[in-house]
Amino acid sequence: MVGVDGKKSKVYNLEERTANFAEKIIEFCKSISQNPITIPLINQIIKSGTSQAANYYEANEAESPKDFAHKVNIAKKEVKETKLWLRLIADAHEPAKENARVLWKEAHELNLIFASIVSKTKSNLKIENS
Repeated sequence: MVGVDGKKSKVYNLEERTANFAEKIIEFCKSISQNPITIPLINQIIKSGTSQAANYYEANEAESPKDFAHKVNIAKKEVKETKLWLRLIADAHEPAKENARVLWKEAHELNLIFASIVSKTKSNLKIENS
């Protein structure tokens, strides 16, 4: 894609970014030694870390702007939950701390993106309903 300045611009694909994050969460979990403490944490982060992508994919097939905002909001909640599990895994399994920090940063950025999308969508819905 060529931008207005004539230079090539990077096409931004949030579906791809959320899927990549989910894949990184799966790889991260494979690297964690399993014990009675880490097993439940791994199960939880797999659910929330992959669910955020599924919910964003669903949002893009929403039946209405309200449905879209609702599904993106669920994705936002899931990625926020993922931040908690990353924190707890980093605490429970010292070797995972650096990778957890990198993933936490991406989760935080996704959370901010989702929050912005929800805010803008809800704002647009209020304007339309005025």
